[in-house]
Amino acid sequence: MTDGVRNLTPREIVGELDRYIVGQQKAKRAVAVALRNRWRRQQVEPDLRDEIAPKNIIMIGPTGVGKTEIARRLAKLANAPFIKVEASKFTEVGYVGRDVEAMIRDLVEIAIGLVRAEEVEAVQARAEDNAEKRILELLARKSAPAAPPAPAPQSPQSGGQMFGPFFVPGGAPQPQAPRAPTSEIEKLREKLRAGELDDEEVEIDVQDNASPFMQIFGAHGMEEMEVNLRDMLGQLPGFRGKTKRRSLKVPEALEILKQQEAEKLVDMDRVQREALTRTQQAGIVFLDEIDKVAGRQKAGAGPDVSREGVQRDLLPIVEGSTVSTKYGPVKTDHILFVAAGAFHVAEVSDLIPELQGRFPIRVELDNLETADFVRILTEPQNSLTRQYEALLATEGLHLEFTEDAVVALAEYAAEANRRSENIGARRLHTILEALLEEVSFSAPDMSEDRLRIDAAMVRATLQPILSDDDLAKYIL
Repeated sequence: MTDGVRNLTPREIVGELDRYIVGQQKAKRAVAVALRNRWRRQQVEPDLRDEIAPKNIIMIGPTGVGKTEIARRLAKLANAPFIKVEASKFTEVGYVGRDVEAMIRDLVEIAIGLVRAEEVEAVQARAEDNAEKRILELLARKSAPAAPPAPAPQSPQSGGQMFGPFFVPGGAPQPQAPRAPTSEIEKLREKLRAGELDDEEVEIDVQDNASPFMQIFGAHGMEEMEVNLRDMLGQLPGFRGKTKRRSLKVPEALEILKQQEAEKLVDMDRVQREALTRTQQAGIVFLDEIDKVAGRQKAGAGPDVSREGVQRDLLPIVEGSTVSTKYGPVKTDHILFVAAGAFHVAEVSDLIPELQGRFPIRVELDNLETADFVRILTEPQNSLTRQYEALLATEGLHLEFTEDAVVALAEYAAEANRRSENIGARRLHTILEALLEEVSFSAPDMSEDRLRIDAAMVRATLQPILSDDDLAKYIL
């Protein structure tokens, strides 16, 4: 991996996407090429590398056909920072609402979490070893004779520090308890690993995140100011590292100590540097509902007065600019932007020309038909039928969907989409919920351990609903 970009061929990428998403081959090929081009760019000479811009994509299609899922799976496959934002949530600068730069700051936070998780995983073995040593010391100290009381501090300033004209007390240094003999530690280690000490309790210091006096920003758009103020105060003496003492059972205490030890071993400066690099070189921003900020310009002001303003604010971010974050400046020149929208009312040509030009690849996704619904119910690893089978298996009930039942479900889903708003594959959720409502409710009390769902059961349950237009409107 170079700068967070995995070396996967387009065919491999499409093959991975096929495991979760049915059809939409044109969209899959487009995103596969876009992802492969990131790896190709890393192999180019440095003087030309910076000149190669990502080929941003617009996906056009109704809701529920796989636009968001393709982008999300792509990011997971690439192990890249990914954020999904709704373009309609942003407003033009000067209006109440979030500014477009907030999505880049959020993307950096996601990258920080991604890289930090990788670093924690890398030091997990050492952290577990250190946490075990600490818990053993606490257990040994607990069973040892009580230590003599600590002497009073010699001066009012011992254990504290000055911050400007203010003195922040830090407490007098506590005397160190004598270390337990190695033989005793080894005996405790054996008991700990055997689970014999799970009911014991130890006292440990845990981070105190409660800051009630900070809950003063409730207005929309003030979240970033609150976070920045928390971080600033966290650097001041007396605010940094505030902890409280808690008595916990050994397994819970051990988990907390593992986290604390992992945090000590992780170099956060390196994490931040790597996260900024990965954001700039591998970040993916999914701009959903882009059609909601498009619209033919009409005379006079109205509720859509800031639509074009949002587009103009988006333009420099998509074109390539520098956004200030609390971790440092982030260049957006090589972030991949994938926009999506139904474009029922507006058209792509209704976007301002400058923004259209920054999305050179346009892919139209197909509407889902009965055959697609059959595949969606059976082929993906996370198909809905498998999900319901797994859920009800927890109650000791084994569900079995016959082939004709799956076909019947697909037909009802396609029919419901034709009669009312087309919500794509999401219609399958409502269809299956209506079918299995009684089974889900009664499963804990059922004497049978197997239930075969066939086409006759599907029709008996769903046909009365679909034949009543008012009922179908509210249930399906």
